[in-house]
Amino acid sequence: MKKEIKTTKAPGAIGPYSQATIAGNLIFVSGQLPINPETGEMPADIKEQTRQSIANIRAILEEAGASLDNVVKSTVLLADMSLFGAMNEVYAENFREVYPARCAFAVKELPKQALVEIEVIAAL
Repeated sequence: MKKEIKTTKAPGAIGPYSQATIAGNLIFVSGQLPINPETGEMPADIKEQTRQSIANIRAILEEAGASLDNVVKSTVLLADMSLFGAMNEVYAENFREVYPARCAFAVKELPKQALVEIEVIAAL
């Protein structure tokens, strides 16, 4: 059985998917673009975009009764691998040891020409 997680503190789903779902003791958070839920705007640079994507993830996890400390796996999609270092600096500011397992890779293009999109799996 699965349960949908929804909050207005993160951008709403723009397609046939949920912001997150809970199945058992796992929370699956959909990829979060760096869209400010209050303004609908996206910051210009990779560091601010990474901060916003993580803020969106944090809001969704909080709605589910969890936090970034519960994240066990993350996937980071980048518009270009040259952005990895700057993204990684901001990522490191937000996650503590024991760090989540992670993969990061470049894709041809992200929705809305974003520079980063991050999805996570968290354990309750």
